[in-house]
Amino acid sequence: MDDIDKKLIAALAVNARTPVSTLAGTLGLARTTVQARLDRLESSGTIAGYTVRLTDAAIAGRIRATVLVQADTGKQASIIGRLKTMVNVEEAHTASGRFDLVLQIAASTTAELDDVLDQIGALDGVNSSESLIRLTTKIDRAL
Repeated sequence: MDDIDKKLIAALAVNARTPVSTLAGTLGLARTTVQARLDRLESSGTIAGYTVRLTDAAIAGRIRATVLVQADTGKQASIIGRLKTMVNVEEAHTASGRFDLVLQIAASTTAELDDVLDQIGALDGVNSSESLIRLTTKIDRAL
């Protein structure tokens, strides 16, 4: 990946819906060159997809929590398989240290959150979990 690819990805991070012709003008390249670079970045897996990023106003009312999970050795794959079926689980990461999995979950109400936490705790192979309720975002460098 060269500097032009990095600039192209940075422009898409600001607005993934930017037309190729606009990207080409911004980068000072031909539209076909930009399209070829996008195709290459997508086929190589550098660009895995395009997504929607919601504003704080759009996600207001959603309660988010980080859940730290300790799992039995050899049970992670089956736990992750079950987590994939839970719509409230937005992200799941393996981790090193005291916990084996780090989850991000979201719910509309505290009752829904409580139910999801109970479901996670009841999964075969989950030894224990700890949940951290997110209050406000102070820094977000996800781009």
